Amino acid sequence: MAQYSRERLAAGPTVSVAPFAGIALIVLACLCFSVLDAIAKYLSASLPTLQIVWMRFVSHVLLAFVLFQVWKTPSLLKTRRPFLQGIRAFCLLGTTIFNFLAVRYLQLAETMSIMFAAPFVITALAGPMLGEWAGLRRWIAIIVGFAGVLVVTQPGMGGMHWAAIYSVAAMTFYATYAILTRQLTTTDSSAGMLIISGIVAAIAMAPAGLSVWVMPQDVWTWVLLFATGAFGGGGHFLFIMAHRMVPAPVLAPFIYTQIVWMIALGYLIFSDVPTVTTLVGAAIVVGSGLYILYRERVRGI
Repeated sequence: MAQYSRERLAAGPTVSVAPFAGIALIVLACLCFSVLDAIAKYLSASLPTLQIVWMRFVSHVLLAFVLFQVWKTPSLLKTRRPFLQGIRAFCLLGTTIFNFLAVRYLQLAETMSIMFAAPFVITALAGPMLGEWAGLRRWIAIIVGFAGVLVVTQPGMGGMHWAAIYSVAAMTFYATYAILTRQLTTTDSSAGMLIISGIVAAIAMAPAGLSVWVMPQDVWTWVLLFATGAFGGGGHFLFIMAHRMVPAPVLAPFIYTQIVWMIALGYLIFSDVPTVTTLVGAAIVVGSGLYILYRERVRGI
């Protein structure tokens, strides 16, 4: 029975699961990604970015191996489409590297406004690549959600830094990663996708991560380094399961909920008090998501 349960968890749910479960998973995934960004921001004050990125994937792999007991079920590492798995892994790695680099050089408002262009790209690519075409109402919800993000971030107030290219690169990698995730859910297990992407990224980043290594000075720093893998890997497992259940255009607007988590974490961890425009923008973002939920309840996917 335990073996059966573990294999069911590794494979992930089937497409017959209600779409609302998939939407809930993508919202929780965005929470995990927000916590990951908060930890990375905290650690970057004392550790090199490339070291944080490498440890994020090393701890990701270690925790996934233990959770899924890969030594008992090595078949989890098999894939029917290794080429796509490899491209997807490097897209995840590219997203992480460029996002962490952007945070070092840019204001959070600038990085967020660029990264949140990803739902446009995902929705546009989902039609020709996945056959999942978004209707007018979903496009409107995405545009409204993005408008809410712009209300919060108010980008361009002081001119854009040259390092904005980092955020553009991170957004492009992220959108491609989302599309490939949806494609691979039809043939590969959720656990396999999670572990393979972590292994590829950890191996690829090892030379760079070791070359800039700075020994953490206390236990708390080590805990946070391993927490990057827990929240990063956990978030992407939820991300994979959500895309196994629900078409990409339906999930795309809910990526904007990450800004709500960022506001909450900024207040709780960094004592950043939200302004009136921040709260108004967050309300617009939440409203666009609630509209999609309403439409899915009325018509279904």
